[in-house]
Amino acid sequence: MAHILVVDDEPLITESLHYSLRREGFEVSVAHDGEDALRLAESAHPDLVVLDVIMPKIDGMQVCRKLRATNAVPVIMLTARGEEIDRITGLEMGADDYLPKPFSFRELLARIRANLRRVEMDHRPVETLIVRIGSLTLDHAAHRLLKNETEITLSAREFDLLKALMSRAGQAIPRSELLNLVWGENWFGDTRTLDVHIRWLRLKIEDDPADPRYIQTVRGMGYRFAGPEEFENRP
Repeated sequence: MAHILVVDDEPLITESLHYSLRREGFEVSVAHDGEDALRLAESAHPDLVVLDVIMPKIDGMQVCRKLRATNAVPVIMLTARGEEIDRITGLEMGADDYLPKPFSFRELLARIRANLRRVEMDHRPVETLIVRIGSLTLDHAAHRLLKNETEITLSAREFDLLKALMSRAGQAIPRSELLNLVWGENWFGDTRTLDVHIRWLRLKIEDDPADPRYIQTVRGMGYRFAGPEEFENRP
């Protein structure tokens, strides 16, 4: 679960973002001035910072500059100003993205996920192109799945869903994030489509689909693929 630090001196904004981001499956911390933001960034180790520009004590530009001196955490800057000079200054201070107020939560969410995916891809080792968990081997490059030594035929969507789950084995992934990763952020179809594909995958990879060991349901949130350690010394 990614941890988002939201920094803004307007309580209505921080309360709204705290509620909405938690519903999307994120852990959320809130700061209302620059000093608190720097303290939380050091103690809570967020995965991404949403940072307002105009704040008391230390403004967002200086917070971003200080963060960049010691930390590579992605920063999305918010500002009520619309001038190009503010955007350029923010980027020069080290911000990764820039969103003018007022903004839609959906747009902010898309940018948060895009920046988190970029960081994940930057840090993904080459060997994860082949993922082995239990009796399953998923080969990203060859687009193949083996159970023991037997190849299992998957549709393109099933493969993408399994890849998303196995790439983050051991982590609970919210339904909304899986839908965005596999079907795209602009997809507005029936969310039950995800459940149907999960059922199809279980039928293909589980020894007992009614009692799945690999793809586990996290009630009220989404799904989790079992970690490799959960299959050690097990038949």
